[in-house]
Amino acid sequence: MIKKVDHISIVVKDLNEGLKTFESILGIKSSDVHEVPDQGIKAAMIKVGALEIELIEPTNTESGVAKFLEKKGEGVHHICFEVDDVDKELGSLAAQGVELIDKQGRKGLAGKIGFLHPKSTRGVLIELAQKV
Repeated sequence: MIKKVDHISIVVKDLNEGLKTFESILGIKSSDVHEVPDQGIKAAMIKVGALEIELIEPTNTESGVAKFLEKKGEGVHHICFEVDDVDKELGSLAAQGVELIDKQGRKGLAGKIGFLHPKSTRGVLIELAQKV
Protein backbone atom coordinates (compact mmCIF):
# COMPACT_ATOMS: atom_id res chain seq x y z
CA MET A 1 0.00 0.00 0.00
CA ILE A 2 1.25 3.48 -0.88
CA LYS A 3 2.08 5.48 2.25
CA LYS A 4 3.17 8.80 0.77
CA VAL A 5 5.17 10.53 -1.93
CA ASP A 6 8.77 10.03 -0.89
CA HIS A 7 10.55 12.11 -3.51
CA ILE A 8 10.46 13.56 -6.97
CA SER A 9 13.58 12.96 -9.03
CA ILE A 10 14.97 15.46 -11.52
CA VAL A 11 17.70 14.52 -13.97
CA VAL A 12 20.37 17.16 -14.59
CA LYS A 13 23.42 17.36 -16.85
CA ASP A 14 25.63 18.68 -14.03
CA LEU A 15 24.73 17.85 -10.44
CA ASN A 16 26.76 20.68 -8.90
CA GLU A 17 25.10 23.27 -11.14
CA GLY A 18 21.68 21.71 -10.56
CA LEU A 19 22.20 21.86 -6.80
CA LYS A 20 23.20 25.53 -6.98
CA THR A 21 20.00 26.30 -8.89
CA PHE A 22 17.60 24.39 -6.63
CA GLU A 23 19.29 25.36 -3.36
CA SER A 24 19.08 29.00 -4.42
CA ILE A 25 15.43 28.80 -5.49
CA LEU A 26 14.29 26.77 -2.47
CA GLY A 27 16.60 28.36 0.09
CA ILE A 28 17.45 24.89 1.40
CA LYS A 29 20.78 23.03 1.42
CA SER A 30 21.04 19.53 -0.03
CA SER A 31 22.29 16.34 1.54
CA ASP A 32 25.71 14.99 0.65
CA VAL A 33 26.24 13.76 -2.89
CA HIS A 34 26.07 9.97 -3.16
CA GLU A 35 27.27 7.80 -6.01
CA VAL A 36 25.10 4.80 -6.93
CA PRO A 37 27.35 2.78 -9.27
CA ASP A 38 24.84 0.03 -10.13
CA GLN A 39 22.40 2.71 -11.38
CA GLY A 40 25.13 4.77 -13.07
CA ILE A 41 24.27 7.98 -11.22
CA LYS A 42 25.34 10.39 -8.55
CA ALA A 43 22.56 12.02 -6.57
CA ALA A 44 21.70 14.44 -3.79
CA MET A 45 18.47 15.05 -1.91
CA ILE A 46 16.92 18.36 -0.92
CA LYS A 47 14.34 17.98 1.87
CA VAL A 48 11.28 20.14 1.27
CA GLY A 49 8.70 19.66 4.01
CA ALA A 50 7.54 16.05 4.09
CA LEU A 51 9.16 15.05 0.80
CA GLU A 52 12.47 15.37 -0.97
CA ILE A 53 13.64 16.54 -4.35
CA GLU A 54 16.32 14.20 -5.70
CA LEU A 55 18.71 15.56 -8.29
CA ILE A 56 20.45 12.89 -10.36
CA GLU A 57 23.30 13.08 -12.86
CA PRO A 58 24.29 10.10 -14.99
CA THR A 59 27.84 8.81 -14.50
CA ASN A 60 27.63 6.07 -17.13
CA THR A 61 26.69 6.92 -20.72
CA GLU A 62 24.94 3.55 -21.08
CA SER A 63 22.66 3.95 -18.04
CA GLY A 64 18.92 4.44 -18.31
CA VAL A 65 19.29 7.92 -16.78
CA ALA A 66 21.88 8.89 -19.41
CA LYS A 67 19.59 7.69 -22.18
CA PHE A 68 16.67 9.58 -20.64
CA LEU A 69 18.74 12.78 -20.46
CA GLU A 70 19.89 12.39 -24.07
CA LYS A 71 16.36 11.77 -25.35
CA LYS A 72 14.28 14.12 -23.17
CA GLY A 73 16.75 16.59 -21.66
CA GLU A 74 16.79 17.82 -18.09
CA GLY A 75 13.59 17.58 -16.08
CA VAL A 76 11.40 15.32 -13.99
CA HIS A 77 12.66 11.75 -14.20
CA HIS A 78 10.43 9.83 -11.76
CA ILE A 79 8.12 9.98 -8.77
CA CYS A 80 8.88 7.78 -5.79
CA PHE A 81 6.24 6.45 -3.40
CA GLU A 82 7.05 4.99 0.00
CA VAL A 83 5.62 1.53 0.71
CA ASP A 84 5.91 -0.92 3.61
CA ASP A 85 7.12 -3.86 1.50
CA VAL A 86 8.57 -3.31 -1.98
CA ASP A 87 8.62 -7.00 -2.92
CA LYS A 88 4.98 -7.49 -1.87
CA GLU A 89 3.88 -4.42 -3.86
CA LEU A 90 5.84 -5.46 -6.96
CA GLY A 91 4.28 -8.94 -6.79
CA SER A 92 0.79 -7.55 -6.36
CA LEU A 93 1.21 -5.11 -9.25
CA ALA A 94 2.66 -7.82 -11.51
CA ALA A 95 -0.38 -10.00 -10.73
CA GLN A 96 -2.56 -7.08 -11.90
CA GLY A 97 -0.68 -6.99 -15.20
CA VAL A 98 1.48 -3.94 -14.47
CA GLU A 99 4.74 -4.08 -16.40
CA LEU A 100 7.74 -3.87 -14.07
CA ILE A 101 11.35 -2.86 -14.55
CA ASP A 102 12.29 -4.64 -11.31
CA LYS A 103 10.68 -7.99 -10.46
CA GLN A 104 12.18 -7.78 -6.95
CA GLY A 105 13.40 -4.93 -4.79
CA ARG A 106 17.04 -3.87 -4.87
CA LYS A 107 19.25 -1.49 -2.91
CA GLY A 108 18.92 2.17 -3.82
CA LEU A 109 19.48 5.62 -2.38
CA ALA A 110 15.91 5.69 -0.97
CA GLY A 111 16.23 2.24 0.69
CA LYS A 112 14.96 -0.93 -0.96
CA ILE A 113 13.53 0.12 -4.32
CA GLY A 114 11.72 -1.17 -7.38
CA PHE A 115 10.59 0.56 -10.56
CA LEU A 116 7.37 0.25 -12.55
CA HIS A 117 7.66 0.56 -16.32
CA PRO A 118 6.25 3.81 -17.76
CA LYS A 119 4.34 1.75 -20.35
CA SER A 120 1.98 0.74 -17.54
CA THR A 121 1.75 4.15 -15.86
CA ARG A 122 0.77 6.54 -18.66
CA GLY A 123 4.39 7.45 -19.39
CA VAL A 124 5.44 8.19 -15.80
CA LEU A 125 8.39 6.30 -14.33
CA ILE A 126 7.36 5.27 -10.81
CA GLU A 127 9.70 4.09 -8.08
CA LEU A 128 8.55 2.27 -4.95
CA ALA A 129 10.78 2.61 -1.88
CA GLN A 130 10.86 0.78 1.41
CA LYS A 131 12.81 2.47 4.17
CA VAL A 132 15.31 0.01 5.63
